[in-house]
Amino acid sequence: MTIWSAEIKELETLHKSLQGHHPDLEKELEKLTKTDDENMILLYARRCLEVIITDLCECELKRPRKTEPLKGIIDKLNKEQKVPSHIITSMDHLNTLSSYGAHPKDFDPRQIKPVLNNLTIIIEWYLKYKEAQTNTQTKPEGISYESKLPADSTEDSHKPKKKLILLLSGIFLVVVIVVLALFVFDILGGKKQTKELEKSIAVLPFKLLSEEPNKQYLADGMMDAILLHLSKIEDLRVMSRTSVEQYRETGKTMTEIGRELGVGYLLEGSFQKYGDNVRLIVQLIKRGKEGHEWANEYDRNWKDIFTVQSEVAQAIAGELHAVITPEEKQIIEKIPTTNLTAYDFYQQGSEELVNYRWGDGNKASLTKAENLYQKALEYDSTFAGAYSGLAMVYRIKHSSDVDSYFAENYLDSVMILADLALSYDDHLAEAYYSRGLYYHDNGKPEQALNDFDEATKFNPNYWEVYVDKAVYIYASWDYNHVDYIKAFENLNKAISINHGKELPAILNYMAGGLTHYAGFEKGYDYYEKIFELDGDTNSYLYALAAREWDFGNREKTIELELTIYKRDSNDVGILFRLGSDYMMLSQYKESLKYFKKYIERLETLGQLSPGAMHRVGYVYWQNGYKKEAEYYFNEHKRISEESIKKGRRYGGGAYYDLAGMYAFLGEKEKAYQNLREWASSPIIPFWWIILIKDDPMFDSIRNEPEFQQILRDVEAKYQAEHDRVGKWLEEQGML
Repeated sequence: MTIWSAEIKELETLHKSLQGHHPDLEKELEKLTKTDDENMILLYARRCLEVIITDLCECELKRPRKTEPLKGIIDKLNKEQKVPSHIITSMDHLNTLSSYGAHPKDFDPRQIKPVLNNLTIIIEWYLKYKEAQTNTQTKPEGISYESKLPADSTEDSHKPKKKLILLLSGIFLVVVIVVLALFVFDILGGKKQTKELEKSIAVLPFKLLSEEPNKQYLADGMMDAILLHLSKIEDLRVMSRTSVEQYRETGKTMTEIGRELGVGYLLEGSFQKYGDNVRLIVQLIKRGKEGHEWANEYDRNWKDIFTVQSEVAQAIAGELHAVITPEEKQIIEKIPTTNLTAYDFYQQGSEELVNYRWGDGNKASLTKAENLYQKALEYDSTFAGAYSGLAMVYRIKHSSDVDSYFAENYLDSVMILADLALSYDDHLAEAYYSRGLYYHDNGKPEQALNDFDEATKFNPNYWEVYVDKAVYIYASWDYNHVDYIKAFENLNKAISINHGKELPAILNYMAGGLTHYAGFEKGYDYYEKIFELDGDTNSYLYALAAREWDFGNREKTIELELTIYKRDSNDVGILFRLGSDYMMLSQYKESLKYFKKYIERLETLGQLSPGAMHRVGYVYWQNGYKKEAEYYFNEHKRISEESIKKGRRYGGGAYYDLAGMYAFLGEKEKAYQNLREWASSPIIPFWWIILIKDDPMFDSIRNEPEFQQILRDVEAKYQAEHDRVGKWLEEQGML
């Protein structure tokens, strides 16, 4: 197997997606993917570039290419800004390296990998470019959601075109991020835009000055520390680390990065540790301005590292004319530990936790983080940051553990560690966040929201807290604490400081809150933006299916869900939805087929599904399997009652589900008792209104006066909140 086999496979996928629409490119790409000759790979890569360049020359420069060298055309495309700069960079690299294939000579075979990587980037952008041209020429008056679905074929009516996967190209990502930045500023209010830029900054990944890749965590730790210090200043808007990670290795200019992130300033840094000494070089750059605003070089002893971090942060704040309160200054200048060995282990642990949470979710990274935090505590048992890091590790490891869910000491280790951290540093935002999550998971809303507020008090730029607080406010099973407006305000704040790979997820929360909870169709616009950002066809299909469900179109909902299922038959969420939606249509055999697969998948994953067992039991019953049905009804009763008793996250939803089960079993008194508990919540979300109107679990009591009165009451509560939120959304320009 060649060292570039993965790159060839990616190009093979691209080749299949062309589908005869780009014959010249398809022909050269086919030759490339089938040859084993190194020089020929370079040659065919160059020919692919020539095909694309020739088309761009005619389409963008409005003249034939003739015999002009590729380099000259690339330069003209760049000068006239006809092609995004990062694509120009890829073209330049491919053109330079591929010349070895055009004129065979000695070269390092490892150079083939960057050629193929750059070719993939260029082709993906080119396909999007061609599609945009086509759409512009044949743009209909209105675009329906269905028009964006994968096209059907005769053999498989739900098989998506592979080219949909390629919708997210380099230029499109740039455009979307810029649009979203403007979109965010519009939400926050046009009058604030100038202030947002004046006092906004992104701290770019620091470079390691030495050739020691295993020491990169030191440079990252320095970047993190300065970024965290700046984040503690309320007068600044500081972009999250995940927002800047995408620029770790990039050919983009500072102006481009600043525009994409929507900030006025950027900080670059270089770091080196040699023996007991360190060198830090930092430059503050104002967007759109040549040269730096401020720069400094720090040559210090390693033991002075915390002082350096504080000095840099305060100097930058001064350059941005940001107000630092006395309390903020005290927090920034606080020394986290007097033991530098402990600090070194802590930095390594934090980097591993970052790799797990924002990387690929590799559990090995989580284990390493746990071990490194414990090592740090061996050298300093009073190190608050290490305790807080361990609290987050334990929460990740055990919050979804089916064996721990009903334990009396569920996640107690998280609270104990967070409390320990706060006993040594009561200004530590991360510890308040971890403890808030503990209270969240244990159904203690007052304490959870209080700790979330404490976390943002000491770190006003803590995007994760804003997201979790928002979701807890609008999606909590304890609807006594629901406030959609506060939820949307928190999500807007998170969106303003995170333009990283989590942005689609944050926008998804906003979309879900607006549509399924507050009942505004306008929220579906966010799903469009999400799809433009991540190109995740399955997620987009989920959104379309949810939209059809909201409007009661069950057949169309199932059609979309089957498309997802054919793309990923192990998706536990789609298995449940198919089982449920076939149940709603009284197609019990089909429903049981998917519910069986759902239960099998849950067992494989070791997960618990509190709100599903009664529906599984109902479907078994309708298929004549009474014994199996009774088993699942008993399981549902146990899970629901334990959730209510112990205040688990399932909470209020358990009352609704118990009411449905008892109604079906003919135990009306218990059914109404639980239904009244559910309906006592001051706010009822839109999706529950849709569900209860035709939920078959309530068919036996649907026409009774008490049920109808409960239905009218919850509809009135929903409508009152919908109207209140609608007025606010209009004031914010979000409708």
